[in-house]
Amino acid sequence: MTSLPARAERRCHNALNPLHSTLYFSPDLGKEMAAIGIADPSAAYFVTRAAAMGPVGAGTVTATFYNFKHELVAKHLPRTWAVASPETVLAARQRAADSTLRRLLGAETIESKELAEAAALALRATEACSRSARPLYAAHADLPVPQAPHLALWHAATLLREHRGDAHLAVLLDAGLDAVEALVSHAATGKGMSPKWIASTRGWSSDEWSAAQDRLRERGLLDGDGELTERGTELRTEMEDATDRLDRAPYEHLGADGVARLTELGTVYITAALTAGAFPSDLIGKG
Repeated sequence: MTSLPARAERRCHNALNPLHSTLYFSPDLGKEMAAIGIADPSAAYFVTRAAAMGPVGAGTVTATFYNFKHELVAKHLPRTWAVASPETVLAARQRAADSTLRRLLGAETIESKELAEAAALALRATEACSRSARPLYAAHADLPVPQAPHLALWHAATLLREHRGDAHLAVLLDAGLDAVEALVSHAATGKGMSPKWIASTRGWSSDEWSAAQDRLRERGLLDGDGELTERGTELRTEMEDATDRLDRAPYEHLGADGVARLTELGTVYITAALTAGAFPSDLIGKG
């Protein structure tokens, strides 16, 4: 097995993670969730992502999702489980993933041998994922692998996403960044969700956002204009490098050639999804 090039695991993650995330912005998910009685977008997101863990309460979701205000989560959980069980939600989620990928990628791509190859590569990478201290990954790892290649790829992308995400939470804790500070500092990089979208989905008020900015300024991580200082940029870089180290095993298991091929294929698919309008144009950035 040849060693991986620097940050190869991050590039592969960046090619696959958006493929998973297309679901959350898909009208197909809204339709499927409304059909089972869950019309509120926040409630739909919480149960869609948490269903693999069973009918968990607000505390578990706040802990594992990290950057949502607990009061927003508690508004919807656990009461939404009385509307639809986790099993019902998971079935609706798979139907939405199916229709979303078919719409974004097209029938020719869905039926292609290249997509089946990507699914096989991504599933092979997941063989080296670890359940230890990774609750969202571990819960999803207990779900059956779908037979259809495009759903198997989506499932594997989900496993790899949550495996890295669970590790990243440990890095955030080690860096001393609370939920709002993590959002503020990530938004300041220009690579995270825009403040507009954060405000409409995470539950934090403008006062809470400003207070987090002040705390980051006191630590020398943010300047007066809300931009990252040199130290702030260094911290975000250190955090991503630490997350890479904690997330390296699946990609080492796949090997350099496999990672390069999976990254190549994933880039093709997410480029097609972006072209098809998978995400809002103002989702990412500082504006």
